[in-house]
Amino acid sequence: MESEVTSVPSGPNEKVDELEESATKTQFKFCCPLNWCTTEYYSIDKYDDSIRVGGESELKSVSSSATNKGESDEDKEVNKVKDRSPTSQTVTKELDELEESATKTQNDPVNGAKHSDKYDDSIRVGGESEINSVSSSATNKGEPDEDKEVNTVNDTSSTSQTVSPVTKEQDELEESAAKTQFKFCCPLNWCTTEYYSIDKYDDSIRVGGESELKSVSSSATNKGESDEDKEVNKVKDRSPTSQTVSPVTKEQDELEESATKTQNDPVNGAKHSDKYDDSIRVGGESEINSVSSSATNKGEPDEDKEVNTVNDTSSTSQTVSPVTKEQDELEESAAKTECDPVKQPADVEHSKNDGNTTVGGESEITPVQSTATEKVHYSMVGNMDMSGNMDKKSVEFSEGISRKKQHQRETEALLDRLQLPDKQQQKLSPADVLKVGPPVKQNHDMSEKDVAHTFIQKLMMLDYRARYIPVRQDSPEVSHSNPVKVSDTDDTDDDNLDALYSTNVNSDQSDLKTHVHPMDVQMAVFHCSDSFFKQNMITKLSQCQYALPLLVPDPVTMDIGCPLWTFRQIRKTWKKTEMKDNTNIVNMKSMPICKAETPMVSFLRLGSPSLSKSELMNTLINNRHKTFFDRNCPGSTKSRHLMDGVAEIAWYCPAGKPSDAFTDCIAFCNLHGDALSNVKQRDILTDKSSVNVVLVPTLEKNDKSSAVISALHKSTKPLIILIADSDGGAVQMKKGKYKMGLNDKSQSDVSEELKKIIGKILSGSHETFKLESMAEVSGVKLDEDDKACQKGKSAAMKIVDLLQGMDVSKIKDTYLPCQGQLWKEWCKINKELYHLKGNTENEKCEKQEKLMQIRQEQCKASCSEPMKLFIESLSSLSATEKDYFLKWTQILTDALSTDDLGSILQSYDKKWAEVLDLKNKHVKSDLKRKQTELDEISTQLQSATFGLEHIFREMGQIYEAHASPQKQPERGQTDWSKYPELAAELMISGHPMELMDGDAGHVPLTWISGLLDEVIKKLGDRRVFVLSVLGVQSSGKSTMLNAMFGLQFAVSAGRCTKGAFMQLVEVSEEIKEDFEFDYVLVVDTEGLRALELEGKATLHHDNELATFVVGLGNMTLINIFGENPAEMQDILQIVVQAFMRMKKIKLSPSCVFVHQNVTDIAATEKNMDGKRRLQEKLDKMAQLAAKEEVCDAECFSDVIAFDVQKDVKYFAQLWEGSPPMAPPNPGYSESVQDLKTTILSKAKQSAGITLSQFKSKIQDLWNALMNEQFVFSFKNTFEIAVYRKLEVQYGNWTWTLRSNMLTIEDGLHTKIQNGKLDKVELNHLHQESNKTYDEIKKAMTTYFDDDRDKDMLVQWRGRFESKIKEFHDELLRGVQRKLDEVIQQKGACRKLNDKKTLFENKLLQKSKELAHQLKDKAEDEEELKKQFNSVWSDLVTELTKDIKPIEDINYEEDQSTVLYELGFEWSLINESKRSVKYKKIAEVGDYVHYVSLNKHHGHENDMESDTIGQRFLEFVSEQTTKMKYSWKGYFQDEEQQLIRSFIDDVEKQSLDAIKSKPVATRGYSLTYLQEVANDVKQKVTEFESTRKYALKKEFTVDLLLYVFHRAERWLSESHMTFKGNNDAHSYVESKKMQYYNIFTSFCKGSSSAVVLGQLICDKLKSSTEEAVYNKTAIDFTDEMKCNYPAFNGNRSNLEKHVLKSLAEKEDFDDFITYIHHPRKQAETYIREEVRKYISTGQGKGKAQNILKKNVDDINRLVSQALYEATEKVKTHKGGPDMWMDEFSSLLKDKLTFNTISCQNFSDLNSFDFLKEEIEKGLVSIIKELSSLSLDNMKKFRMKPDEILIDQLCDCCWVKCPFCAAVCTNTINDHKEDHSVSFHRSAAVMGWHIRNTVDLSIEFCTTSIASDGSFYPNRDSEVVIPYKKYRTAGPNFANWAITPDGSKLEYWKWFVSRFEKKLEDHYGLKFQNYGEIPSEWKTHSKEQAIKSLDEMFKL
Repeated sequence: MESEVTSVPSGPNEKVDELEESATKTQFKFCCPLNWCTTEYYSIDKYDDSIRVGGESELKSVSSSATNKGESDEDKEVNKVKDRSPTSQTVTKELDELEESATKTQNDPVNGAKHSDKYDDSIRVGGESEINSVSSSATNKGEPDEDKEVNTVNDTSSTSQTVSPVTKEQDELEESAAKTQFKFCCPLNWCTTEYYSIDKYDDSIRVGGESELKSVSSSATNKGESDEDKEVNKVKDRSPTSQTVSPVTKEQDELEESATKTQNDPVNGAKHSDKYDDSIRVGGESEINSVSSSATNKGEPDEDKEVNTVNDTSSTSQTVSPVTKEQDELEESAAKTECDPVKQPADVEHSKNDGNTTVGGESEITPVQSTATEKVHYSMVGNMDMSGNMDKKSVEFSEGISRKKQHQRETEALLDRLQLPDKQQQKLSPADVLKVGPPVKQNHDMSEKDVAHTFIQKLMMLDYRARYIPVRQDSPEVSHSNPVKVSDTDDTDDDNLDALYSTNVNSDQSDLKTHVHPMDVQMAVFHCSDSFFKQNMITKLSQCQYALPLLVPDPVTMDIGCPLWTFRQIRKTWKKTEMKDNTNIVNMKSMPICKAETPMVSFLRLGSPSLSKSELMNTLINNRHKTFFDRNCPGSTKSRHLMDGVAEIAWYCPAGKPSDAFTDCIAFCNLHGDALSNVKQRDILTDKSSVNVVLVPTLEKNDKSSAVISALHKSTKPLIILIADSDGGAVQMKKGKYKMGLNDKSQSDVSEELKKIIGKILSGSHETFKLESMAEVSGVKLDEDDKACQKGKSAAMKIVDLLQGMDVSKIKDTYLPCQGQLWKEWCKINKELYHLKGNTENEKCEKQEKLMQIRQEQCKASCSEPMKLFIESLSSLSATEKDYFLKWTQILTDALSTDDLGSILQSYDKKWAEVLDLKNKHVKSDLKRKQTELDEISTQLQSATFGLEHIFREMGQIYEAHASPQKQPERGQTDWSKYPELAAELMISGHPMELMDGDAGHVPLTWISGLLDEVIKKLGDRRVFVLSVLGVQSSGKSTMLNAMFGLQFAVSAGRCTKGAFMQLVEVSEEIKEDFEFDYVLVVDTEGLRALELEGKATLHHDNELATFVVGLGNMTLINIFGENPAEMQDILQIVVQAFMRMKKIKLSPSCVFVHQNVTDIAATEKNMDGKRRLQEKLDKMAQLAAKEEVCDAECFSDVIAFDVQKDVKYFAQLWEGSPPMAPPNPGYSESVQDLKTTILSKAKQSAGITLSQFKSKIQDLWNALMNEQFVFSFKNTFEIAVYRKLEVQYGNWTWTLRSNMLTIEDGLHTKIQNGKLDKVELNHLHQESNKTYDEIKKAMTTYFDDDRDKDMLVQWRGRFESKIKEFHDELLRGVQRKLDEVIQQKGACRKLNDKKTLFENKLLQKSKELAHQLKDKAEDEEELKKQFNSVWSDLVTELTKDIKPIEDINYEEDQSTVLYELGFEWSLINESKRSVKYKKIAEVGDYVHYVSLNKHHGHENDMESDTIGQRFLEFVSEQTTKMKYSWKGYFQDEEQQLIRSFIDDVEKQSLDAIKSKPVATRGYSLTYLQEVANDVKQKVTEFESTRKYALKKEFTVDLLLYVFHRAERWLSESHMTFKGNNDAHSYVESKKMQYYNIFTSFCKGSSSAVVLGQLICDKLKSSTEEAVYNKTAIDFTDEMKCNYPAFNGNRSNLEKHVLKSLAEKEDFDDFITYIHHPRKQAETYIREEVRKYISTGQGKGKAQNILKKNVDDINRLVSQALYEATEKVKTHKGGPDMWMDEFSSLLKDKLTFNTISCQNFSDLNSFDFLKEEIEKGLVSIIKELSSLSLDNMKKFRMKPDEILIDQLCDCCWVKCPFCAAVCTNTINDHKEDHSVSFHRSAAVMGWHIRNTVDLSIEFCTTSIASDGSFYPNRDSEVVIPYKKYRTAGPNFANWAITPDGSKLEYWKWFVSRFEKKLEDHYGLKFQNYGEIPSEWKTHSKEQAIKSLDEMFKL
């Protein structure tokens, strides 16, 4: 290392100490125990880590006025690069002490080094301490401006600069600038120079702010120092360093020493201060500003000064001259050090100082400029002796180590400035960048800390201006360029003139440091990145047409590395021009750049020529674009840190045009820095290159560069020497050796001359260069030698080795068989399932069988060796190894097909041109042949594409094949079940995954579902914003997405996106709080209107793709290339139709139109016109699409929310110029940024969807797309699931209301029975129920507001809120109606109630009297009974003599009477009754026997005897009728259904009529039946009048008997209620046993208390029983509703359990009831389940617990009432009446309890005894209640089964018009379409083929996907396609029937199981078209039941 210093000893001045002393706020004593005459060297062992973390420690230098002479430009340039790290160089003793001063050591020159404990923490926290400079009046003379500019930034850290002696007064002046008292001393001798080791320095300034000791400027004149020296210095000294210095004064060293917190005690030696170790760890900036002197700087060229401005930004020792003792002490004063000048120590060693400035502010000591003149510059190179000897090798070794340490420290400082400090250990990875972050600020100055991040963002967006980011000056320390200086002289003319001519400007800018060089930013990011991000970064740089780093010195070890891995993704395309037969032949080449063999031209510079080598190279490669960064690029500074020694490479790629500079691809390599210094790089480049170009300042024999030039000249390689200062033209010295002068020549002339020479050289034979050959260069560290990389590569090579040598077009068929013909055949057959014809069910079974066979074949073929290896590697490699493995696999597989693809594409282009030519010439003869040839090439091209996506596709197919139902993997096969997990890991890490297979045009649903399920397992069910992209092929969709989000959608190997790919992009933490989703999921698609390689593109495919991706996306980008409306027409039509479909299926994505490749995006008027035309076009397309989709839309905004002003974006063309050398257009990246901002702003308003929703949406959209009628076929699975969940909630809310209302009803019922309430008001019911109703409303609000699916729920919110209100109101009205009936009944039997008291009193009186008479016969039971019966019958006769008894109903007789009165024969009536067939009339399969051939036959009223002949005639008539109507079509399925519906309607209307009669209050009357019978007969007549046939009398009789049968139960129960409430005879008779017991009690002498207690207990028994059972009914129902599986869900859940129950019982009659009367069967099921649950197992136990609890509650209530009534009577001394009133009032709210008259118990006096008697009776009552069977519940008012029927059956019972499956919507009168989880075979309902007796077995879900048709009704002659079933009429229009790909095993099993019974029931046959497929008969009952769970899954 060369270093030049000047030294001029100057005399010390004692006053300097005092001046410096004043600069700090702490008292210090300084001493410098060094002698001038001895020079020793010490190593700085621990210095390298000293400033690792923290701010800048800048000890700004003291500049001297010494004149620097004789230092050449080159030396300075060398210095500029060399002295970067802390080094122990050939320096004087003072320099080491300067370094030593950076530590916190207390030196005591008397007693040696002692440690001061107290000082360690003294300055840990602090603010800024600034010691501002005092400018002196000295004049700087002769110093060029540029020199000064350099100095302004140079010495911003503690440095020892060239200083001169200054006066004592000067010191005092400085001293006054500080606020702290210092004591300085420097007891040193002039002639001794010693160096000390700084052992512990490495950690001393690790964390902290900037410690800047700003220099004191001197007036010394700097002479003879050239410009370049300063430039060099400017960059060099950034961190604490020990640089090459001259012997300087003792004071100079102390100045450096002062940069550390060391307390020097010259008496006791150096004591270490323990307390001081962390003294400046936390703090602000401490600045000690300089004192400027009046010394004149002379002769220093401008450039030198500029260099110095940056150099010494940290504690460094620079080239200094000997200065006075005072000067050193002035510098020393910048540190917090106390000196005691008593003794001078022989040796000062620093110890224990690591951590000193760990956290701190800035301490700045500005330099003092001395008046000394720098006179001598000499180089300390080689051996040198300065009062001591230095060994040359040890010096070189020392310099090497210190250079590395210095470089490392400066690198850390740079990374710290760029906010990249932690990235050296934790490297930037693609995952850090692949995030949706805030938009990049455009055209705004960046803060320095944001520069690196912005560089990355811009680079990822292909903005080549990433290199030119303007940096904002955040603080005065950072300067872009020096500010304009303003002269401070007075405004006189003379002064102005002086100022004008003056070469000196009084400005000290030494406190400034330049901003970071743009290339340092690039290289800093490069060094802080992992290999994968480096690769991404270099690929993007290549796309930006920038040079790429080929040789890179390691910033830590300084080893030379070659990042070959980073080039692996780069492909270059060019056109080579060759002369053949005097004709230019152009051939296109496209290949990975690593494989390209090209000539290489290397450019080197030796020394420091004035011309820019990079600029010259740019003119050769691309005049319009700066391929290499040169000095004229924006942001360039002369200080750069990481670029020296870097060799960059760029390729010139010709376009095959005459204007090309060269005819073939050429690599240009540029070595940055002086090639003399970078020997290793120079040797590599000169060895590898085809031509060497050397740039030198001058060409002289004894020049330093002469040896290098001589060697190159002797070499066989062509050489071009460019001489900066020479005027000569280009001269060929000998073959291949040229020299050319550059002086006074224009850049273009030089460039043209060079092009000619290079072209000439390369036209002959020459060596070529291949990137991969860098692996063979010794001494270069290859990034691909990394263990993980090698492991990944070897794993990939194993796979590729198997494929090597094979024809690429056969690889997929051989090794990836699952995705080839087998998969395509599977897709074809699967699509055919949606276009069935003829016998659809049989055809469907056949095709499903074929699909299964294909899957089995795939399973057999799925174990190819490459796939085994691929899966094995994915499973076993670590994460990093796996990434390498995948990259290598991609690189190597791409390489396999590169050559083939190139040749095939060329032949395709050629053939396509021929076809076009023939088309234009209208030559049809050859056209067909040529098109066939083109198709063959297309197929070949498709086969030749092979990449990583095909391997992943194979994984998916293997998984799909094995995961197929009923297919279990065979032993020994690959564990396919883990494939989705492996793929999910890759998807999460940012790999794109194929969503739609572009080759087969199919979505592998099973694979995608499995993959997304695994993603959900790993991430959770995160919300994603789905962004999809549509556009024409090759319109730049993938490029735009890659630029916008930094994605990796493949556009390599000549392939465009085929199919659709999806990629997850995480939302960064910075902006996540602004969004409701965690990821953006980007879906990229193949182009619409693609020239499909097989030439078979169809509009249908485009429609399919567009509908699919538009449906998936929350937002869709529609990418339009160019501005030609004609080209847009087809695309817009497809897109508008897709959006219209979305509207119809209630999906509402947003959209943005992107116009790419717009010529002038700035032309506002033009854009407005373009937008207007687009709007018109969209509106027109909307109108066209509206007709096709049957939708009302006048304009596009009717279809989707669209603002043409905001939602249309114009993109500039991608390339700035003509490829292949054109860089991306910056306007393009701005457009990308603008679009990204728009997308994010729209995304803020969206909640996105969850991954599980996305998964179901994929399935729904794809299943619907398989059917041509997309809108009719679309089934939104997720929406259905959300709706069903809402139904369950609705059921819970309504049950809560019902349960509460039942409790209210029970309480009010009791009050009415007790006579406490005689009217029920609605207001009162509202008040009672309001609390619960409000809670339900609140729960609903919470559910709709907070549920994760609230965005979807909102569509039903209003309806459900109104439904709940309706339900609540109806509940109230229902309760009011019921209670009003109770009040009516109470009023109706008031007469009897009034008599009851009289009866009871009389009965009691008579019993008492009789007992008194017979008390002597109390033991004779028989006598007593006989006497009692005698008296009882007389008493009853007396009491009821005026009352008529109420008769029971004779229902059987009444029915016959009514029928006979209507005119029906007794024989017919009796026959019908006997056969009992009337009971099943509603479920008859075939009504043909009720139909008469002759319309009048049915009403013949003859009374002929029933002869054999008559019967025979009827039989013949029936058969004839059946045949005739079947064949003619009059009595088809529709008629059967009509009759069945008619019966149901009559039944319902008749029962409603009967139930409206007041039977319970007024009793039964025959007239009720007569009214109903007349009404039914009238309805039959009306029905017949509309039909073409007559109904026989048997039908009317059976129908009437059926209606009477259905009404019987209700009439009987109601009449019994009436009789019980109103029949005095029955009432009195019911009391007989009770009064016999009282009679016997009296006979036995029991007291009144005993008898009254007995009476009370009799009443309590019935009332407690009723109360307990009613309460138990409510509680038990609640238990079942909430916990019983069949009842705790929605209507659909109940349906599932009903069907399960039917299958388990296998009762055909129950099935038929369910099929024809589903509600009746559901009610039966509920009753059976309640009975089963209540009487067995767990349910019985729960019921008993509920009963016991309610019994205990009643027991407590009665016991409490007894106690309180007894206590009150005793307190108030009341009688029996008071006790009875009190007791009954306490019970009347809970129990029905009528007061007992106490007139016969007036003698009662012991109420305690009465209480005891009742308690005794109560024990037996409670015991009896607890053991009661719950079956007894049915006797009481509230019954669990009836409550559940009311709750669960109040829903929709509408039937499917095809198969009569029942709608399973929980809400009656719902507005949504009717739907059911799965439909049935038509045979279940007895449907048959028209005009045949063949049953139809088709499922309507299969039919609507077929191409078949149907007749909508019996009379219709027009058929309707099944796919348009909704157009067949209102019954069809409101049913949502979607194609169902499931097996539907349940009903297939049913049809197979009951085949014969169904035939008998319907009188039809399973034959011909109706033959049951054999596949149906394979289903078992277990499978059928299991299928229910799958079909009804939420």
